[in-house]
Amino acid sequence: DLFKPTWLVKAYESKQLRYFADTQPTYRILKPWWDVFTDYISIIMLMIAVFGGTLQVTQDKMICLPCKWILNDTCHAMPNTTGPYPPEPKGIQYDLDRHQYNYVDAVCYENKLHWFAKYFPYLVLLHTLIFLACSNFWFKFPRTSSKLEHFVSILLKCFDSPWTTRALSETVVEESDPKPVGKMNGSMDKKTSSVSEDVEASVPMLQRTKSRIEQGIVDRSDTGVLDKKEGEQAKALFEKVKKFRIHVEEGDIVYRLYIRQTIIKVIKFILIISYTGYYVGQIRFSVVCPVNIEKLTGYRLFHCAHPLATLFKILACFYISLVVVYGLICMYTLCWMVRHSLKRYSFESIREESSYSDIPDLKNDFAFMLHMIDQYDPLYSKRFAVFLSEVSENKLRQLNLNNEWTLEKLRQRITKNSQDKLELHLFMLSGIPETVFDLVELEVLKLELIPDVTIPPIIAQLSSLREMWLYHTPAKIEAPALAFLRENLKSLHIKFTDIKEIPLWIYSLKNLSELHLTGNLSAENNRFIVIDGLRELKSLKVLRLKSNLTKLPQVVTDVGVHLQKLSINNEGTKLMVLNSLKKMVNLTELELIRCDLERIPHSIFSLHNLQEIDLKDNNLKTIEEIISFQHLHRLVCLKLWYNQIAYIPIQIGTLTNLERLYLNRNKIEKIPSQLFFCRKLRFLDLSHNNLTSIHPDIGFLQNLQYFAVTANRGLFSGLVCVSLSAF
Repeated sequence: DLFKPTWLVKAYESKQLRYFADTQPTYRILKPWWDVFTDYISIIMLMIAVFGGTLQVTQDKMICLPCKWILNDTCHAMPNTTGPYPPEPKGIQYDLDRHQYNYVDAVCYENKLHWFAKYFPYLVLLHTLIFLACSNFWFKFPRTSSKLEHFVSILLKCFDSPWTTRALSETVVEESDPKPVGKMNGSMDKKTSSVSEDVEASVPMLQRTKSRIEQGIVDRSDTGVLDKKEGEQAKALFEKVKKFRIHVEEGDIVYRLYIRQTIIKVIKFILIISYTGYYVGQIRFSVVCPVNIEKLTGYRLFHCAHPLATLFKILACFYISLVVVYGLICMYTLCWMVRHSLKRYSFESIREESSYSDIPDLKNDFAFMLHMIDQYDPLYSKRFAVFLSEVSENKLRQLNLNNEWTLEKLRQRITKNSQDKLELHLFMLSGIPETVFDLVELEVLKLELIPDVTIPPIIAQLSSLREMWLYHTPAKIEAPALAFLRENLKSLHIKFTDIKEIPLWIYSLKNLSELHLTGNLSAENNRFIVIDGLRELKSLKVLRLKSNLTKLPQVVTDVGVHLQKLSINNEGTKLMVLNSLKKMVNLTELELIRCDLERIPHSIFSLHNLQEIDLKDNNLKTIEEIISFQHLHRLVCLKLWYNQIAYIPIQIGTLTNLERLYLNRNKIEKIPSQLFFCRKLRFLDLSHNNLTSIHPDIGFLQNLQYFAVTANRGLFSGLVCVSLSAF
């Protein structure tokens, strides 16, 4: 602190010196204390140069007198020719006019005065300008100045942002009353049953700070609530900081340029000391000037006086002392840069002192600039760190979300779905508005394209919630919220692009009875490991998979023991191995949609509890296996629609318990009379086929309530009327 006195900083910012030091915030904040010192030393050097140059211009440069009596090229006194006693002193008379004296002075000054004494003020000026240029070059070089100015601009906005004060004040409040909150991060222990063992809880590191004033923190009661404009400004700052970090951390040009200009200043210091220390002795008051101008003046030897020699020598000694101080500071700067890892900046202390334990360490130019800021005031980097924390950004996002989505606005979005349940669909938001949890009547909650969301404990207020949709929403969950969902959630729909987006906490929902998974579940890279947790869902009754499987995962077979409904929509990918279906003995409904099946799988015939089979949109061309369906005594609904079936086998008549039959969107040309042995049929759809007639025996279907034969090639309305009259 002795090297950083307050008066120096204040003086540096004073109005008297602003002509020299640029007053932009970039200079004021990024200049460390040693650069302030060296700049003031440069100012004093500049004054020495100006003062010396002014004297040299305004004062006589040299004053010369000729020698009348010369012996061995030296000037001697007048010889004594009158007696043994010295003559009475009297002035020596010269027969030179003023112009001749001026000429002699100019010649001797130009030819006989040492160059160091002659150009001393200009050397000081030159060296000072070089020092100044080196000290400030990184502020003017285009590739670095833009980064520095942008950084300082963002830094000042972050420092003054109301969100910074609010975030830090919340840290103090949390530290005064720490309450660990368990949050699901996606991993779990499958062998345990309690919430604390089912989830891997992470507790934020909360420790007491040294001082509120030291951290620039005010009481929370003074921070107030951010309005919408302040919230949007803080959100924009987070985006600016992210983009700036990506841009600046790519290189280290600012660091390299600063260390190079420091090395140049050290070399310059060594050069100045090496020659000024030697040549300062050449500044002399008396100068003997032998010049060959006797033909112009009558004299060839002159004795001259340099009036500014004594003053210049004093100034030179003072200048050397300033250069020594300047050089020592530069050497200290260079040693500081070499000894410290300035291309790495750690927020470890801030992470320990606050709840923002996710603040990342920085590197390259970003780290170097923060090190320089710390030399000005460490509080800047502490407040700036708030905008590097994802936790802080999430809090701000949540605050903005709550301001935007009021309870009235959410109530307007509630609709009734096809099952007559109250449903709320939130699409492409930054999180879940806290006001959602005030809708206690809500039964279905849909979250779609919400990339970073955490389900809070307050969800327990939704006492009627039984169904949840997570579409491309890899949600995390806090432990109390998970405890609530374990007891209350019955149906869960998940849609994902990568299987890693499936939250692993869903496998601890012990009362979940219906699960829908939509996404890529291919067997590449052992992806099925992620869904192995399905075995833990002992209450699961309905499982829907919409994916691109080539074979049925073993975990689906295992969980199928207690499944009542299995639906697989394979998106056109061929599902080849289906033998494992035999183990799902409790299935009552089976859907194999778009599985590219060419024949009806034989494994289906072992499922004696089946009541409904749906083979929609496959590649079935023949259904000769239909005879085996007679063993499925409980089968009441058969859907063979959207296939390539050309004819119906006569064995169809053995399915006497069939009540609903879907044969639409095929290539059927004729209906066998055996079809009408299925006397319990209430629903028959033969639309969009190639039928040309309707068999008169259709009248035997006394229970038929719905009969569709639309869009059949060659089927005339007259025939339809005849068929209908048979009833």
